[in-house]
Amino acid sequence: MLQPPHSSLQVAAVPAQRAAARDRDQDAPWHTEAVCRRDEAGLFFAPSKEPTAARLSREAAAKRVCARCPVMVECREHALLQPEPYGVWGGLTAAERRVVLARRRRRDMELANTARQGRIAAAG
Repeated sequence: MLQPPHSSLQVAAVPAQRAAARDRDQDAPWHTEAVCRRDEAGLFFAPSKEPTAARLSREAAAKRVCARCPVMVECREHALLQPEPYGVWGGLTAAERRVVLARRRRRDMELANTARQGRIAAAG
């Protein structure tokens, strides 16, 4: 069974990971290179009734694994597009992914409104 792929919030790591993603075999699924495939799935998913301190520690450890993953960007986008409701994916927790999705929706709405206003001004 596949373990979910994950990554980190470290912005500095993203360009190198994108370059690595371009260089790998385009026929292989992205998750075959996920670092988390070698780690314990429990690191990325919360046990029931996990105490807050334990959850924060576990999530930080999962994000460290994600930080060294060559497919972090692909993993994160997968989790955002699905959307994955649980676990650490692409270096983001479920709550962090909800924030990213809300920001994307807000940005998309603002862009649509700007385009609509531009069409109205051009027609007027």
